[in-house]
Amino acid sequence: MHGWMLVLWIYASAGWRYYGWRRRLRLQQFIIEESNQKGMKQTLLFIRHGQTTWNAEHRLPGQLPGITLDDTGRQQAARLADALSVLPISAVISSPLERARETAEIIAQPRKLAIEFEPGLMDIDVGHWAGQNHDELNKNDAEWKAFVRNPTVAPADVETFPQVQERAVAAVERWRGRDKSGPYPAFVAHSDIIKLLIAHYTGLEAGQAGKLMIDNASVSIVEMEDDKQLHVVAISWNPRPGWLKPPAPESEQPHTGAIQAGEEKVSQEK
Repeated sequence: MHGWMLVLWIYASAGWRYYGWRRRLRLQQFIIEESNQKGMKQTLLFIRHGQTTWNAEHRLPGQLPGITLDDTGRQQAARLADALSVLPISAVISSPLERARETAEIIAQPRKLAIEFEPGLMDIDVGHWAGQNHDELNKNDAEWKAFVRNPTVAPADVETFPQVQERAVAAVERWRGRDKSGPYPAFVAHSDIIKLLIAHYTGLEAGQAGKLMIDNASVSIVEMEDDKQLHVVAISWNPRPGWLKPPAPESEQPHTGAIQAGEEKVSQEK
């Protein structure tokens, strides 16, 4: 399978696995004990940072410093932290860029976990395009439009998708092998980083990773039993409070409507 067919298959298979995984969470203590046994499953959480003003303004941040969460982004990160409270996150590894760092702090603080910073999880370096509005680039910059069509080729000051994927995968695999990462490590990063990680673990070509959708303050989940057996359980889940918690008795459940598995818009920036 290639291109969109493989992308659709990835989403469909992740959606199917979600239901089984969600049922197993009702046996929460069993799963936690099982996962903590030596040699058992490792569950990787890939978390995108919350919204920044640059996201709202459609500007490309790249690796520029000083870009922090806005009020909406902080609320999103707090909502995600609550939604993930059922999982025994064992480590929080973050991109050192401020927007990821702030999100990681909100995830880690209730658990009293120290944050580990990993430069390999930094956002894609977009070179001379950093700070520009990508809507305007889509209209006026032929070089940008060529990069969007084929991100395996880029100007000299811009990282290609294969280059970004190589450093991001190397970082995750390095942390996976460390004892202190434990069975539930959470990696807080950026849209393109998570797209390329999911592409790697599903066999999608790096140049096709842009077809995936990764929203602000969403989580993508990969379960691994060993290096040969892995399952993508979720891609870009935007939680409501309690979406992972065992269901309350019917009489106690608030009428909040259906749980959303993700937004139907294409995430524009990291």
